[in-house]
Amino acid sequence: MIQPHHVAHWYPTAAYLYILWLDALALAWEYLRRHPDYRLDWLRHHRRPQAAQQAAHRWGLRLLEDPALDARDAHPAWLPGHTAVVQLHPDADPPPDAAVFAFWRIPGHKQLLHDGKGLTLIARSPGHCARFALAPSLEDGMAVAHAHRGGAAAPACGHVPVLDAALAHAMPRPPPAALLELHTLQALDATLAGASLREVGEGLFGADAVADWYSDGGLRSKVRRLVRRGDALMRGGYRRLAQLSPLEKGRFEGDAKRP
Repeated sequence: MIQPHHVAHWYPTAAYLYILWLDALALAWEYLRRHPDYRLDWLRHHRRPQAAQQAAHRWGLRLLEDPALDARDAHPAWLPGHTAVVQLHPDADPPPDAAVFAFWRIPGHKQLLHDGKGLTLIARSPGHCARFALAPSLEDGMAVAHAHRGGAAAPACGHVPVLDAALAHAMPRPPPAALLELHTLQALDATLAGASLREVGEGLFGADAVADWYSDGGLRSKVRRLVRRGDALMRGGYRRLAQLSPLEKGRFEGDAKRP
């Protein structure tokens, strides 16, 4: 049976249901915020701007973000480069049917983030998450031109608000992939809390499912893979989700010496 000290934190699967609706950047944050060294950097440096910026860059962020905040409330400012972020600029030579930046017509819950360098808009609705880098001169009601990083232009919008097209581009994650992330994060939290593999299996799949736990196969192997996957994503694999360059060999390993 699950020990009482494990239950409160990670055992209720319902606490992880929000994971099913996260995009790749939000998932990257969920793995990063669990890294013990990142949490230590936050405690040491977040009140010291220069040190905080240097620490943040090591993790692929412009600024340190509070690891106590999950992806529903956090505003991590990732270093630039992710192709999911659409850049919006005033259209200097708009056609008569130009798309218009209409902030209040954006569907979903909207969040604005300024990281000291630029303004980012995040729009979330069930199954969708759209992210935009807003030009400083862009104002509500202006004709807008938009593009993806790397020179790939976003789809033409016609009379439809530009953000509708971008939301259509941000398709929901396939359910099997989303469920994999939910189970991986739950298993990661369980192991960080000290749970055994069997306790992880019981928490994720129920007591009946672990009845033949001592056979080295099936569910036991699945749980082991989830635990390994979660640890790997936390210790640098999250950078692939955020489209950041890979970690240098040996950085952030458990036996690496910190400066």
